Amino acid sequence: MAARSAPSCHLRLEWVYGYRGHQCRNNLYYTAAKEIVYFVAGVGVVYSPREHRQKFYRGHSDDIISLALHPDRVLVATGQVGKEPYICVWDSYTVQTVSVLKDVHTHGIACLAFDLDGQRLVSVGLDSKNAVCVWDWKRGKMLSMAPGHTDRIFDISWDLYQPNKLVSCGVKHIKFWSLCGNALTPKRGVFGKTGDLQTILCLACARDELTYSGALNGDIYVWKGINLIRTIQGAHTAGIFSMNACEEGFATGGRDGCIRLWDLTFKPITVIDLRETEQGYKGLSVRSVCWRGDHILVGTQDSEIFEIVVHERNKPFLIMQGHCEGELWALAVHPTKPLAVTGSDDRSVRIWSLVDHALIARCNMEEPIRCAAVNVDGIHLALGMKDGSFTVLRVRDMTEVVHIKDRKEAIHELKYSPDGTYLAVGCNDSSVDIYGVAQRYKKVGECVGSISFITHLDWSSDSRYLQTNDGNGKRLLFKMPGGKEVTSKEEMKGIHWASWTCVSGLEVNGIWPKYSDINDINSVDGNYVGQVLVTADDYGVVKLFRYPCLRKGAKFRKYIGHSAHVTNVRWSHDYQWVISIGGADHSVFQWKFVPERKLKDALHIAPQESLAESNSDDSDSDLSDVPELDSEIEQETQLTYHRQVYKEDLPQLKEQCKEKQKSAASKRRERAPGNSIRLHFIHGYRGYDCRSNLFYTQIGEIVYHVAAVGVIYNRQQNTQRFYLGHDDDILCLAIHPLKDYVATGQVGRDPSVHVWDTETIKPLSILKGYHQYGVCAVDFSADGKRLASVGIDDSHTVVLWDWKKGEKLSVARGSKDKIFVVKMNPYVPDKLITAGIKHMKFWRRAGGGLIGRKGYVGTLGRSDTMMCAVYGWTEEMAFSGTSTGDVCIWRDVFLVKTVKAHDGPVFSMHALEKGFVTGGKDGVVALWDDSFERCLKTYAIKRADLAPGSKGLLLEDNPSIRAISLGHGHILVGTKNGEILEVDKSGPITLLVQGHMEGEVWGLATHPYLPICATVSDDKTLRIWDLSPSHCMLAVRKLKKGGRCCCFSPDGKALAVGLNDGSFLMANADTLEDLVSFHHRKDIISDIQFSPGSGKYLAVASHDTFIDIYNVVSSKRVGICKGATSYITHIDWDTRGKLLQVNTGAKEQLFFEAPRGKKQAIPSVEVEKISWASWTSVLGLCCEGIWPIIGEVTDVTASCLTSDKMVLATGDDLGFVKLFRYPAKGKFGKFKKYVAHSTHVTNVRWTYDDSMLVTLGGADMSLMVWTNETESYRERRSCDSEESDIDSEEDGGYDSDVTRENEISYTIRALSTNIRPMFGVKPHLQQKEPSVDERPPVSRAPPQPEKLQSNNVGKKKRPIEDLVLELAFGYRGRDCRNNVHYLNDGDDIIYHTASVGILHNLATGTQSFYQEHNDDILCLTVNQHPKFINIVATGQVGDSADMSATAPSVHIWDAVNKQTLSVLRCSHSKGVCSVSFSATGKLLLSVGLDPEHTVTIWRWQEGARIASRAGHNQRIFVAEFRPDSDTQFVSVGIKHVKFWTLAGRALLSKKGLLSTLEDARMQTMLAVAFGTISGDVCVWKDHILCRVVARAHNGPVFAMYTTLRDGLIVTGGKERPSKEGGAVKLWDQELRRCRAFRLETGQVTDCVRSVCRGKGKILVGTRNAEIIEVGEKNAACNILVNGHVDGPIWGLATHPSRDFFLSAAEDGTVRLWDIADKKMLNKVNLGHAARTVCYSPEGDMVAIGMKNGEFIILLVSSLKIWGKKRDRRCAIHDIRFSPDSRYLAVGSSENSVDFYDLTLGPTLNRISYCKDIPSFVIQMDFSADSKHLQVSMGCYKRHVYEVPSGKHLMDHAVIDRITWATWTSILGDEVMGIWSRHAEKADVTCACVSHSGISLVTGDDFGMVKLYDFPCPEKFAKHKRFLGHSPHVTNIRFTSGDRHVVSAGGDDCSLFVWKCVHMPH
Repeated sequence: MAARSAPSCHLRLEWVYGYRGHQCRNNLYYTAAKEIVYFVAGVGVVYSPREHRQKFYRGHSDDIISLALHPDRVLVATGQVGKEPYICVWDSYTVQTVSVLKDVHTHGIACLAFDLDGQRLVSVGLDSKNAVCVWDWKRGKMLSMAPGHTDRIFDISWDLYQPNKLVSCGVKHIKFWSLCGNALTPKRGVFGKTGDLQTILCLACARDELTYSGALNGDIYVWKGINLIRTIQGAHTAGIFSMNACEEGFATGGRDGCIRLWDLTFKPITVIDLRETEQGYKGLSVRSVCWRGDHILVGTQDSEIFEIVVHERNKPFLIMQGHCEGELWALAVHPTKPLAVTGSDDRSVRIWSLVDHALIARCNMEEPIRCAAVNVDGIHLALGMKDGSFTVLRVRDMTEVVHIKDRKEAIHELKYSPDGTYLAVGCNDSSVDIYGVAQRYKKVGECVGSISFITHLDWSSDSRYLQTNDGNGKRLLFKMPGGKEVTSKEEMKGIHWASWTCVSGLEVNGIWPKYSDINDINSVDGNYVGQVLVTADDYGVVKLFRYPCLRKGAKFRKYIGHSAHVTNVRWSHDYQWVISIGGADHSVFQWKFVPERKLKDALHIAPQESLAESNSDDSDSDLSDVPELDSEIEQETQLTYHRQVYKEDLPQLKEQCKEKQKSAASKRRERAPGNSIRLHFIHGYRGYDCRSNLFYTQIGEIVYHVAAVGVIYNRQQNTQRFYLGHDDDILCLAIHPLKDYVATGQVGRDPSVHVWDTETIKPLSILKGYHQYGVCAVDFSADGKRLASVGIDDSHTVVLWDWKKGEKLSVARGSKDKIFVVKMNPYVPDKLITAGIKHMKFWRRAGGGLIGRKGYVGTLGRSDTMMCAVYGWTEEMAFSGTSTGDVCIWRDVFLVKTVKAHDGPVFSMHALEKGFVTGGKDGVVALWDDSFERCLKTYAIKRADLAPGSKGLLLEDNPSIRAISLGHGHILVGTKNGEILEVDKSGPITLLVQGHMEGEVWGLATHPYLPICATVSDDKTLRIWDLSPSHCMLAVRKLKKGGRCCCFSPDGKALAVGLNDGSFLMANADTLEDLVSFHHRKDIISDIQFSPGSGKYLAVASHDTFIDIYNVVSSKRVGICKGATSYITHIDWDTRGKLLQVNTGAKEQLFFEAPRGKKQAIPSVEVEKISWASWTSVLGLCCEGIWPIIGEVTDVTASCLTSDKMVLATGDDLGFVKLFRYPAKGKFGKFKKYVAHSTHVTNVRWTYDDSMLVTLGGADMSLMVWTNETESYRERRSCDSEESDIDSEEDGGYDSDVTRENEISYTIRALSTNIRPMFGVKPHLQQKEPSVDERPPVSRAPPQPEKLQSNNVGKKKRPIEDLVLELAFGYRGRDCRNNVHYLNDGDDIIYHTASVGILHNLATGTQSFYQEHNDDILCLTVNQHPKFINIVATGQVGDSADMSATAPSVHIWDAVNKQTLSVLRCSHSKGVCSVSFSATGKLLLSVGLDPEHTVTIWRWQEGARIASRAGHNQRIFVAEFRPDSDTQFVSVGIKHVKFWTLAGRALLSKKGLLSTLEDARMQTMLAVAFGTISGDVCVWKDHILCRVVARAHNGPVFAMYTTLRDGLIVTGGKERPSKEGGAVKLWDQELRRCRAFRLETGQVTDCVRSVCRGKGKILVGTRNAEIIEVGEKNAACNILVNGHVDGPIWGLATHPSRDFFLSAAEDGTVRLWDIADKKMLNKVNLGHAARTVCYSPEGDMVAIGMKNGEFIILLVSSLKIWGKKRDRRCAIHDIRFSPDSRYLAVGSSENSVDFYDLTLGPTLNRISYCKDIPSFVIQMDFSADSKHLQVSMGCYKRHVYEVPSGKHLMDHAVIDRITWATWTSILGDEVMGIWSRHAEKADVTCACVSHSGISLVTGDDFGMVKLYDFPCPEKFAKHKRFLGHSPHVTNIRFTSGDRHVVSAGGDDCSLFVWKCVHMPH
């Protein structure tokens, strides 16, 4: 049946009627060639008005909704909707894709914009966060991403006058973005009082930071910076949808149908009202406008495009129109003319000319139209309506003939009969009415019988029958005109149909897929002449089938362009065109029909280039003309490589099993064994399912792979070297053009490709993140810079990499079926081919995507399965080998010819200088000339040709060839049977390496006294291998069945082999000839063992659960062991030969007596005492420890004990070989593990002298030989990983500081909650009580007194307009380290506190600040490279890693001018705890506080993240680059040292190995260079601990520093100062000698957190917030910076007349600070935490309130205590002297205020107290006359009390007239405005009014200082904010004369001094 192949004709898109005006804006532009670019449905259209021609861009797979024009006006970017939407950048001239940007957005791409030079593109997504994303579009790479806004964004634009700035706008917002590093940071536009907050629809940027934007109400808003400065009101009367900037000015278009032109300063030039023009209509709405020179383009909501010439502005020219909103269903073609008629829910009917491509008539009806038909004579046009009526019009002038309404539901289909007499009308109510045309459409019949709505109708040619389809897919026939149903088969057969538009019926069976019953095909139309059928479906696809197509699942060609539903499709009357209409996209597509044609014509219509195929293989019919797949290929396509457990899953599985460990971890466990093994030789080569994976290297070694190992084989020395970086099966291998590097791809959940060096065997780069399950093909480009890889996921993804950088360049879906090979074009690095099952595709790179074109077979053949491919001598030529033995020759994408090359598939081909070489399943190697004309020579692989030096034997002649490579005068051949052969050009063949063939290998036995072993496999061979240096297969024998076990007799003469059919045989060990065989069992023989000594008995275990014992001499069965409940897995004899130990599949351990087989019960304690001849058991107490923690998922399959009974080797299902100390008692023993096998290790055996371990891989069919190395031998080499599944708890040491630091949880400011336990209703939410005496507006009462007594009398009061940070007293030492550094040759130091970076000049003490962080800084480092002088990186706290402004970030900045150079937003949720620059200064390393403690490497200048990986499951404290490296760094932390290497984009880590030093325990490491928690310093070489400097400090070593200059090392730790010891020590390079320095701080213990060396000085930062400089020569200490040690700092008081202030904190000190001298003058240790402090009015006394309820009064002059008292048990919160110095008021958290009379002397007896205070006291203020006291409390209430009586004053009138001496209250009507909207959980904590009485500063729980005017009674008053503190500003004060503001921090223990900037007079 011909329907099995797609039709050979073709459709070409010729015209699209329509333009997408709905829900899109700014999508219409002039290109440089004066063409017009826009989009409709899923097609980009370039229209040339001059030639009236359209070009189409069809790279999208769904509706396009956004468009941007590149500044060169040739390139266009378009974005689409969809689940995985992408952006295409394409050339409007050639309509070819230039770049594809994908894998970032979801839902759709709402807006796009290019920057000024067109290098970058910004896009906005339709996802819930409206993500904004910036791309380097040429490379297809995302540069930065951030959440855009919570609501829709409508427009985005680059600021073309300022670099790295963008503006976006949308629902109720406008945002101004800056891009720095990888961080996009928004600032919201401030609408202020200038305009209403409203939705902004469009914008344009201008010079001088001006932005113009169009608003929803028709105003234009003008912005300067982020502030709204003016509005142009009434620019339009409704929303402004589009704004376009050009050289002359701006054009705007709005919903009011007007276009306005403005000049460059936005002064109006002119207005054009389109509604008033002749083409205009009511409701015209402009969606897009573009102004170029004297032309203006306008796109409207109703799908029209107008072109306006400015000087004839009242005559707009309509250049495109289409249907408007509402679905489009009706389509009919004129019977004799090239016309099409469409009708839509927009109620219009339109007639289009298919020749002129224009709308020629349009008529509006009353109702939505759903179907149409034209009578045979072309006179009448019938339209079916949605309301059940139909109307007939005259085509000529669109006048009505009749209007008939017989039905209530929609009419879906109507058709005139071929003779023109009847009209059939099908309705939604499942009836068809027949009307007579001549009788003025009188109803003449009705067809009843359908049970669902009518969808399609067709008349028979003689007009006597009608067929219908209904919604259920039923097809019915009726006799006309009466309407009787026809049921007789005979009658049906003879009917000829005039048209075929029905979707069900025999003739169109093939349009439906084979196994689907969905009715998503909306329309079909048959072309009888051309024998083709066209269909339209719900997926936007138009398909072409052969007609008739009878069998389901026919082949077709498919064409995309429409978005979702294609509602109707029809042939034109002369079959020249196909017309299709889109339901939702309102568009009409006109396709040109190109009939069957010769290939020559094909060249000019190259297959449609698109990201979706146009020639489909989606159909499922059995291809009769495609040959049967070759059995080998069949087998291979069925391999899935899926694993139950991938190695990547192990860490999680271990985590899940943590509970089990808890119990086990407490027990003391054996250490891992001292011995280790090293891989020595592998017998095996992976040929059975891989091809072209065997090459010569530069120096003539041979590289290939087997299992998880890359092997380099030296054929002269017969030795192998191994690349062991993979952890699962390697599936493919490619060699670099220079033949020194190799790329290998492996199996895995997130499989990786490793590029490694064959000389050093070190990984250069590891590529992962884009494939699933495995990588099956790789290839290098000709220049060696790029690498292509193919995955084995369902869509066989193809990825192109820049492998050195580890960057993905492009990615695409390859094919549904398996791809076998990928080849990169040697001439054009952007092109490649893939070949596979029924698949040959030619790709080219476009940005981040690849565009593929199917190979075009034409008439030459059929699409065959390709097994291999190479490029020829030009970039166009390619050759591929097929599964049928042909070689296909391709030019460009066309098949030129085929040549028969082999019998059976061609598996491998290789291009030579002057020709080609091919190899096939027929075992022949053929050499060809350079055009495949002649075969020059063939080599058959035969046993007879084997050269004498071969390392083994060929199993069979003509093995299937899977790999060929040439070089060094030889042909290298790899076979399916696992052999590698070298063919000399003259003919002889040398066998180099071989392994077992396909099938699992289980049986393994080592010889009792020779270095040989035997293996037996499911491949039905028994083989003997030489393990001594010759490494070859000595003998092989084919068996009738596969085998699973074998064993040598004790004298080595006989070899017993158990087979899979239940039989076993004994063979002569030398000749392998049979001695004897038995067949007693049905199931597999699983183990077989001779008894020790003379080998008298042979035990044979089977899967039938029995063990038979045979007497070897008499060859009789003498006993049967019964009693096992499951199959037997292992058996062992004891040394006497009397007892058998048995393991079963049910994990039973059983014992039987030999030879009778009686079952014995032996207690487990006794088992140990028995002497066993061999131990291969995996059960029992002695080997309890070998079972891993994830024992449910994996089985230990084999074990073997050395003959000295010391080391037990095991193999398991995950491919690990492990060594344990024997006996391995206790759960989860420690071990050493080795990865080389891929999945199951089926057997392990030590050789007779324990010198080697032999292991077998089940699925990888390889035999690996390992050498056993004892401890003494190992010292010279690096050792292996000692691991166990759980960490031991026996960690050395504990320190309070370390523990505290590890447990700190960092909260971000935005989430901070109140520091005081407040309750009640916040002030701005309280109901205001009406005052009793509301005064009349004009009052004779005296004027209100001042609220606040003014202190600077005489001066004109000037309000304060700004605060500038001048000093910060504080340093974050308590939980950070290595964060103090010298800069500028030691003149300055740099450090941080709270969220500011501080540059402190040592000579003057002046400070300058970096204040761009929006939250606490946790780490700081300085770039040491001379190119990056004074460059600092700081990392901060953040919340989730969502790339928003509160995400954690690292800032890189210039310490001198404080310029931000880069901001890196990172995925370290919670915060960044360590940063380090690399040796060249270009890379930055950051470590996170997230649960995985991620380690990330950045190229900080570009903001590019190079690599990232989980660091450790516990806290990492420091990570630092080696001072001389850009690729190596070290991380240290809780029980953790890791040594890292950066390879490409991958981070490889090695744990620090402690095993060589006795009793070295893994400790918590705190500093790099390295210190531990117990005060030791560890010295490492590579990743091995070489020695420990014990007790370098008495406490933890927190900091170390070394320079490359002299290599000396400084360490800092926690230590009590003593004669010989100090907390800082300077060591020589080897850490042998040291000099200690004492820090003269007077502390009991010094705890150093940071050390740094400059010229002869050591800079030290301590836990106590001091920064000290120590001279190296004289050891003199100079304290540079002081701060409070522990916070919060609650108490703050400023001196009444001098620039001093006092602070009191939780650390029990009160400190006196001098602002002028910028230093701490004094400190008093009180021994208890202090809460509040106050100066007396004269400044001669100080009162201090303590946390324990005591208060103290000191004399300032002598610091002597004048008096102290403790009347309360709880903390004193505020303490105040009255202005007349008579009273002291003391407020506490006991809800009390006590009054003391100071004139009575230092006895301090309480004279009274305030009554009924409802809550704890926060702040108190005296009135100026000392008669009143205001108290604010924790319930958000403020009371006023009389002094000294303590009576509560209630009278508001009196209160309002009090003048206060000070105001520090946060409550009261006068300060209502300081409470913000966002303070649900957080509070304003403190306030202070200036001495002038007109300014107010506040501090709050978010860490902000705010400046207000005083009084501020209005809610949410305007203010300025100042950031710098961490969460919780606890107190704030003005200094005398309002010169400064001092603020105190809660969390940051810092004091900030802000300079007040007064307004000028």
